[in-house]
Formats: sequence, C-alpha cells, structure tokens
Amino acid sequence: MDVSWLIGLAMLMQAEQSPASFLIDYNGQRVAAIERSEYTMPLSGDWPVLDIEKLNTLMKQVDKQVTIAPQNARIDENGRILQEKKGRRVDHKKFLEGFYQYYYSNGGSMHMQVPTHPILPRVDRQLLTMLHQKKLGQYITYYNSYNKNRSTNIELSAQAINSYVLFPGEVFSFNKVVGQRTKERGYLPAPVIVKGELSEGVGGGICQVSSTLYNAVDRSGLKIVQRYSHSRDVAYVPPGRDATVSWYGPDFRFQNKYPYPVLIRAYSRFGKVVVTIHSFSDLEHETRDVPSAKENVPEEQQEHVENNSSQIEDEMIWN
Repeated sequence: MDVSWLIGLAMLMQAEQSPASFLIDYNGQRVAAIERSEYTMPLSGDWPVLDIEKLNTLMKQVDKQVTIAPQNARIDENGRILQEKKGRRVDHKKFLEGFYQYYYSNGGSMHMQVPTHPILPRVDRQLLTMLHQKKLGQYITYYNSYNKNRSTNIELSAQAINSYVLFPGEVFSFNKVVGQRTKERGYLPAPVIVKGELSEGVGGGICQVSSTLYNAVDRSGLKIVQRYSHSRDVAYVPPGRDATVSWYGPDFRFQNKYPYPVLIRAYSRFGKVVVTIHSFSDLEHETRDVPSAKENVPEEQQEHVENNSSQIEDEMIWN
C-alpha cells in the first residue's frame, strides 16, 4: 500500500497547525516576530490571501527601526571640517522576497536579517574642502546678545543653514532648510511684527538671519527667486535690504546660477551674525554693490533693553 500521500498530508496538517513564526532581526536585535495567520485575510478559503495593508504596516515598522539618514560633512564654529557619515535604508525588494518565501511556504519558522542599502551623504569632506577655497560674498549684522530668547533663535537658525551646499541650478528655500520653528526644536518666544504691529511669537529673531543671508547672497551675484520685505523698517539692515520669512507665510529663496556648487557658512556669536558664500577657486562670479549694516546694536534695540522690555523683532506673519 502506497502511504506516501498520507505522510505528505500529515506533514501539511502539522505545518498548518504550528505557529510558524517569522523572526526579523538586525545587528543582533529583534525587529519583529510575526505569524502567518496575522497577515491572512479572514475567510480567505483554502488558499491564503495576504493582507497587503498589514504587510505595508510591517514594512513601515521595520523602516522606522532600521533606516538611518546620512550626515553631511560640516564645518564647525572653529573652522574644522567634520567627517560625513553614511546612512542606511531597507532593501524593500529583498525584504519582500523573504517575506513571501515564508508566507507561501508550508514549512515552519523562518529567520531573516533585514537586508539594507547604504545611503551616501550629499556632501562629503573632500567637497567642502574644495568649496572653501574662494569667498564670493559676505555680510554681517549686529544684535543685542542680552536678549536671550531672540539670541537663541538667531543661533539655531544660523546653525541650520551653516555648511549647506547648493548645487548648480538648485533653489535654496530658507523655510525648507531651517524647518518649522517650534518649542520642541528649541525655539523660544520673542516679539515679531504682525501687519506692522509688534506681537509675541515662537522663533522671533530668525528674520535677522534670513536678511543677513539675503545680503550675502546678493553680494555673491546669485539669482534671487523670492524675497519679501517687512511691513515696517527693521533696525539691523539698511531700509529695503531685509528678507522676512514665516513658516505659514513668506519665504526667502535663491538659485545657484553658477556651474559650480556654492557653500553657505553662517554663525552668530557675541551679538554678530556672519554669513559668507564660498565656491571653487576658479569660479568667475558677478559681484553686486550692497550697503553694509551699521557696526553697532541698532538704536531701538538698545532703548528696549534700557527700558527692560521686549526687543523689536523682524518677522511678519501672514494670516
């Protein structure tokens, strides 16, 4: 009597009755442990039907635990170039191949290491070294460093644009690069200009950085794509030389029209905001005549400090 089919049937029934876990690890850490039944649509009949929505949720969970963004090379406040770091992302194709092999097999448990791809940084140390060879333009503005909230906001936004590299043809967006100014990201309340009137808002002070950047960019001959002035004059730049920004309103944008990348360096220290634009030594660039800011703390800022009241801010919020 041929009993081979009975043996095969018994093995199939045993596989269907066992939990048959799918163990997913990365670098010795357990990322997920699942069972086939959790990913099968209810009432799917004799042939299992995969729940794609649950599979997508699993993929997002694995991505969140494994994926690491790369870090560009940067120049610190002492002028040292810090090494870039590679990132990693999940190889979705190989991950799905492993999942399908487990799901549609009749075997027991399966173990898989999450497959990954390296993510190269956008800017490496060698590029920064080459870009630092020639200064295209520079602009300096001054502020009252005793206003701690406003100083903190200025420092954070200057750090955000420091070491940023803009490649040929690319457009720089201040709002996109700096990001939303929130308490969770360290920004503090400081006075802002709202429709010509002073008001309190988180992130007050960042428009001094965007205005300093605007003047440095203009001196460097780059193409100004979008710029808005404040609803009233501000004290830290000459009239008409400001660039207001707001997360839900105006942005400052410019384009690199040169055939080489350009580097933005920015820092704020001791009541001074400094922005410089750099590129390769052999770049021929256009320079523009831009009036300099006064080399002292603006008068109305001094008056507000003496009166122990809030500092006049530069940001306009559009409603």
